[in-house]
Amino acid sequence: MASELRSSLCQFLALALLVTLPISCSSVSVGPGGQISKVKYYHLHPGSPVNTVDPAVQFERDYLLYGAITREEVSDRFGHYYTIFWKATDRTQPVTVRFEYRQANTGLDAKVVTEEVVDVKRVNSSKFQVSGSEYNTSGRVTAWKVTLLRGQEELASQQSYLWN
Repeated sequence: MASELRSSLCQFLALALLVTLPISCSSVSVGPGGQISKVKYYHLHPGSPVNTVDPAVQFERDYLLYGAITREEVSDRFGHYYTIFWKATDRTQPVTVRFEYRQANTGLDAKVVTEEVVDVKRVNSSKFQVSGSEYNTSGRVTAWKVTLLRGQEELASQQSYLWN
């Protein structure tokens, strides 16, 4: 009798863990009119050779540096690269993706870059980069926030840990 109770209790706890684990590990940001499913980030910085056995990591660096021949061209490619994967529930109207960020040498001043997507698909991605002279003078990105907008309505939003 006690072993049956213990067995059913273990099954219940395993089921509860199985149900809550995907929820707690999820980074999906769902809003009233859309969702941001992932923010992919890459920091290409000088003097850091990639020592890894994973060919995908080396490919990312090679892809971003492709075509840069002179030192100046290579230096202009250094910076932060963001790819935002998102969805909107209503795909009939345009969506504006707003990327706000702060840099190390500018303090709390936030810079804003927007992209208007007229042809909204089922799954969308938007790319933003902070590189070149902006990266070299203002420093690395310390915090960021991504917002999906339709007019003044906020559809979804996701931010880094240091954004406040």
